[in-house]
Amino acid sequence: MLAPAILALLAPFASGAAPDAPEQAGQAAANPPNVLILYADDLGYGDLGATNPKSKIPTPNLDRLAAEGMLFTDAHSSSGICTPSRYALLTGRHHWRDFHGIVNAFGDSAFQEGQLTLATLLGSNGYDTACIGKWHLGWDWDAIRDPSVKPVGEGRGKGLPPAAFDWSKAIPGGPLAVGFDHYFGDTVINFPPYCWIEDDRVVKAPDVMKDESTWPKIKEGNWECRPGPMVSGWNPYENLPTLTEKGVDYLKNRADDDEPFFLYFAFPCPHAPIIPNDAFDGTSGAGPYGDFVHETDASVGRLLAALEESGEAENTIVVFTADNGPERYAYARDQQFDHWSAEPFRGLKRDIHEGGHHVPFIVRYPGVTKPGAKTAALTSQVDLFATLAEVTGSELPDDAAATGDAAYQDSFSLMPVLKGAATSGRDSIVHNTNANAYAFRHGDWLLIDAKTGHHSRVDPEWLKKHDTPPESGAVHLYNLADDIGQRNDLAPTMPEKVEELQAALQAARNPVPHVTAPSGE
Repeated sequence: MLAPAILALLAPFASGAAPDAPEQAGQAAANPPNVLILYADDLGYGDLGATNPKSKIPTPNLDRLAAEGMLFTDAHSSSGICTPSRYALLTGRHHWRDFHGIVNAFGDSAFQEGQLTLATLLGSNGYDTACIGKWHLGWDWDAIRDPSVKPVGEGRGKGLPPAAFDWSKAIPGGPLAVGFDHYFGDTVINFPPYCWIEDDRVVKAPDVMKDESTWPKIKEGNWECRPGPMVSGWNPYENLPTLTEKGVDYLKNRADDDEPFFLYFAFPCPHAPIIPNDAFDGTSGAGPYGDFVHETDASVGRLLAALEESGEAENTIVVFTADNGPERYAYARDQQFDHWSAEPFRGLKRDIHEGGHHVPFIVRYPGVTKPGAKTAALTSQVDLFATLAEVTGSELPDDAAATGDAAYQDSFSLMPVLKGAATSGRDSIVHNTNANAYAFRHGDWLLIDAKTGHHSRVDPEWLKKHDTPPESGAVHLYNLADDIGQRNDLAPTMPEKVEELQAALQAARNPVPHVTAPSGE
């Protein structure tokens, strides 16, 4: 039998322990709010002025959004990498229950067939649902693939040629298969195919192999683009401006529609390739990456201005957050520009240290959130599922109701926090990026249940500059209330606390069933 202290830690994960059914669930909201989720890619907590006064990057639009809404200072993505965090955001279910890695180029869908998502839930309750930007959750590429056509090239340059696919066919298994009415994007900026996809068809068929020599010069780091089919004349620098225009058009056009909307706008940036357009060169104090973050902020500003122009801003919940922490280039940036993108945390993208998943998180909900509000409530992006189900009055499917709202699985409504309460519905989160390393957060305690919380090599100069000792030992324990930078490992002196949290972590990983979308979807 588990000790009482461990049972207390597990309360949020126990069967049936998810929040009570939302008061509005199953009821038609009189004027349901629109939902706009702005999801950045590889953006650090320390990159925004609102979260880091020392930031050398101008982010006026995001700072203004934080001033108009509520800033969450202890919010987390599900993973330290792209695909798992996006899956968790859209399902209200932690990725580690199902998988750990990313969907690779031409990879299959990360979703189970018929799985409940935010798009299916809101769509079944009268919302127009759209995804614009980075998808990175897979498609059924085999449906248009000619298996007789083999890859070309050698080594890292080996990839499928344009002739391997019938581009005249619809591509199933993408955003439209999981509840979105519309999609526009290039699925993943550094993966083939390098072309625009609208709904489930390419806008123009790829006709050549990716050729970086035809692109303008990259401004920081490497292209990191996988080989594969490309449309002649493709220019990655046009990615963000094109997506922004599509988002602006969508929002402006909503003024003429009676139905509420859900727009999931997934930025391709500031993920590599780091390619700020020329107008933003030199506009930050953090090099091309900082300029790219500044351009991302400008895109946010254009989208919010379009929302205002549509007349829907006062009835729209706006959420801004990011899929994980900043890429490894942050080490060199810190040395060259004295800007630490994960400030004040240890760790970067892929890591289970705080910097890998402790992300910016802003919610503006007119009439509910007070302007300039700030909360330290422990929050996960999976909590958006339960929150939006409640505030939109969305009716849950039968298999959700039958399990006492365990359909939310890992999700807890943030409505008490948004209304000004001091705490959220959770006090624990399981952190994970790969199958062999987990972290467990409970209150101020953070257990790194692995030999290291870093996925890749740490720059020793960074450790020296930030007075951070290298890790030693099989596990690590930190109290974030006293040690937000994770410099003082308490595991050697507090073995009982380590064992308590390890037991709670293992019990929290108990299986939870999937929930299917409403019938007819």
